[in-house]
Amino acid sequence: MANYETVIGLETHVQLATESKAFCADRNAFGADPNHQVSELSLGYPGTLPFLNERQVEFAVKLGLALGCQISRRSTFDRKNYFYADLPKGYQITQDEHPICIGGHLPIRLDGATGRSIKLHHIHMEEDAGKSIHAAGDPHSQVDLNRAGTPLLEIVTEPDLRSAEEVDAFMSGMRQLVRWLGISDGNMEEGSLRCDVNISVRPEGSAEYGTRCEIKNMNSMRFARRAIAYEVDRQIALVEDGQEVTQQTRQFDPESGTTSALRDKENAHDYRYFPDPDLPPVVLTEDYITQLRESLGILPWEAYKELVALGVEADEAALIGEDRQRFETFRRYAAVSPAPAELAKLWVNRVLPNTRDAEPALAPDQFSALQGLIRDGKVSAANAASRLLPDLLERPGDPAGRAEQLGLIQNTDSGFLESIAREVVTANPDKVAAYRKGKKGLIGFFMGEVMKKSKGSAEPKETQSLLREMLAETE
Repeated sequence: MANYETVIGLETHVQLATESKAFCADRNAFGADPNHQVSELSLGYPGTLPFLNERQVEFAVKLGLALGCQISRRSTFDRKNYFYADLPKGYQITQDEHPICIGGHLPIRLDGATGRSIKLHHIHMEEDAGKSIHAAGDPHSQVDLNRAGTPLLEIVTEPDLRSAEEVDAFMSGMRQLVRWLGISDGNMEEGSLRCDVNISVRPEGSAEYGTRCEIKNMNSMRFARRAIAYEVDRQIALVEDGQEVTQQTRQFDPESGTTSALRDKENAHDYRYFPDPDLPPVVLTEDYITQLRESLGILPWEAYKELVALGVEADEAALIGEDRQRFETFRRYAAVSPAPAELAKLWVNRVLPNTRDAEPALAPDQFSALQGLIRDGKVSAANAASRLLPDLLERPGDPAGRAEQLGLIQNTDSGFLESIAREVVTANPDKVAAYRKGKKGLIGFFMGEVMKKSKGSAEPKETQSLLREMLAETE
């Protein structure tokens, strides 16, 4: 068998978090009773006319600017004609000839490290269809038209992805970005973010693309990875057997882990695209685009780089930078922190589990004072993380005073430490002998005994140094 390269292009659909639908005033929300968020406009009754949702345009431009796209100063709407039960108008309003965003790229990370940028072809605005419900054992399908007319952005990549792992990274990055910008909740389980995956294979080194097949409506990355793996193997087997891959639209069956043909792939002319006669062109001014560009602020991949530059480890930087509010909060605390990298560890291990992304009750300067206690050796890092910080998050106050109340201030008095260390060494002659014969791990035993006698107040570094000196003494 020859070596093959997988070539993948994505059509990612993002439902936008607008109050109303794309071309009418129907409410845009998930979870309502079936067919309760519809009107004559979203159902396409004769005599009704669509009107543009300004917020959809704003969200499209913001996403395009974030992704480095060229923003079209003039874009138009078209009708994509096809007939299906969940498309009440018999056509979908979309953008075919002149989409709102051209080109662009999305940086992705693989295994927590900075990867590469995936090239985009364009982004266009459109509306969603309704939802067909095929209940098991029911001979009839049901249709819920609440989703019909929901504003969508479709992000079309170049055939630039090469593995299921890159698809996963792309979709994860896109979900993070749309949430970061506040334009979508990105919930794949609710269908707010889904993708069609176009897959082909070609011999390694070949410049010519193979015949592609499209797998529709992947709203789970676990299913997407399985579908891609199966489809790649299926296409390679066909090629190896001397058969041709047929260009098709296919569906994935999670039960069997296989894909099956839905229909032969349509071409653009099959949809009879033509300009929508009821919607005028969208014309954007330079001032409008500049205003939205200035509103973007820092972007997710820039936030990640900023954290890494502060010395934060990659995994911690990815977690802190996952959410915009979380990042901005940490950023304010890091600005006054004596050690941002150490702050990040406390943040990930103690603050986030206790606050669930809410603003910590402990102020930035108080957090800085807490770190100062650790760095000055007045409170051990373990006690600060396990006892002092949780207490302060529940009852904010002065870290030094609270540490005193809890008995966590470490004793650095050399006379006090030497007295306890000498007492422990004298009480354990057998352990001393074993240590001197080479069992150096017993230093932990001696440290533990000193900590018990000092009720945890002995400063660890100085205590261990004293113990090593005593244990090295000749009998």
